[in-house]
Amino acid sequence: MSDRTEISSLGEFGLIEHLTKNIELQNASSIVGVGDDAAVIDHFGKQSVISSDMLVEGVHFDLMYTPLKHLGYKSVVVNVSDIYAMNATPTQIILNIAISNRFSVEAVDEFYSGVYAACGNYGVDLVGGDTSSSQKGFIISITAIGEIAPDKYVKRSTAKKGDLICVSGDLGGAYIGLLFLEREKKIYLENPNIQPDLESESYVIGRLLKPEARKDIIEFLEKQNIVPTSMMDISDGLSSEILHICKESDLGCRIYEEKLPIAEEMRTAAYKFQIDPTACALSGGEDYELLFTISQADYDKITLSEDISVVGYMTEKEKATHIITKGESTYLITAQGWNAFKKRDQ
Repeated sequence: MSDRTEISSLGEFGLIEHLTKNIELQNASSIVGVGDDAAVIDHFGKQSVISSDMLVEGVHFDLMYTPLKHLGYKSVVVNVSDIYAMNATPTQIILNIAISNRFSVEAVDEFYSGVYAACGNYGVDLVGGDTSSSQKGFIISITAIGEIAPDKYVKRSTAKKGDLICVSGDLGGAYIGLLFLEREKKIYLENPNIQPDLESESYVIGRLLKPEARKDIIEFLEKQNIVPTSMMDISDGLSSEILHICKESDLGCRIYEEKLPIAEEMRTAAYKFQIDPTACALSGGEDYELLFTISQADYDKITLSEDISVVGYMTEKEKATHIITKGESTYLITAQGWNAFKKRDQ
């Protein structure tokens, strides 16, 4: 069994030095990184895009089935995804963590190995942060910084009537992955001798534990000279996100069930729980795909990507927000996605 190094043996500054001693800056805009009172960033005439997210143990993740390396990776992904959702390029992150004494230095190293893996994948520099003790659980807060050419950023409030609604990748997998892990956790707690059997569900579990931000979609849009008229990432579920765009843009929408991108692995897994895959695609959170609208003039260009689905179009506000089922019935879209403040079982 490996030795355990107590965090208290290093102290706060010793821990920070230990975790950041091998940082190599990747971006010319990162002038001063970890080691001073503040980072110095120069975006050379571009505009800065800044976003922040917090992940709290017991609310956003469960360490019974979330490997620390995966958690570190995902912590970066959920933040850079917000930068891509503005049509920008992420360049730096600032990472703050609060940990209890149940975590060893080796455990925090494991978490940071995931952070550094994601930083390498997305070309992002870790330029600062803070560590603190926590009375209970693990708390992660990341601020992501990106850059964009002036006036090229994309907001939620700028969709236009007639615009096509597009979605990257496929939807609902992360939610089904969560259901499997929660089910296996319950079985394990009742009988620790029963080993979980999740081999056949690797796709949906991977969608939850190790999502990827859609850097490739932003690169595709730039290559095709497509500037979305509105955009956001899908962290809380498609239904919630499209309602945000409708509200901010003062428009309605029509989405078609048959157009929703659903992976066969998710569909099969959903049936095991006797859940409608369409409900998962609409209301499941944490997919970190991109939802965006484009002018109809860009339709031919968008079809060049097999990873983008056109799922509907924007309408005038008076026509409200509807989904058209495969049987051609029409239903109002309601927000049933992730809610961080919903009461949960303790």
